Amino acid sequence: MKRLTDYIEKQSFGVCNSLGNRLGFSTGSVRLSFVYASFFTFGSPIVLYFALAFWMNVRRAMRRQRSTVWDL
Repeated sequence: MKRLTDYIEKQSFGVCNSLGNRLGFSTGSVRLSFVYASFFTFGSPIVLYFALAFWMNVRRAMRRQRSTVWDL
């Protein structure tokens, strides 16, 4: 089961994992919160999820491009 959740998390941008680590919650509770909020608000948290995924991808690309402060 752990391998399956790791695979899904890697394929789904890692938003819930990073939010859980940053805020100190378990990853499963963050995922459930997104699922429940999506059902109650007819899918509007999905827009937030994709915005966070985009932002994380941009930050990851910036870190790869410039590895040290002296690379300005």
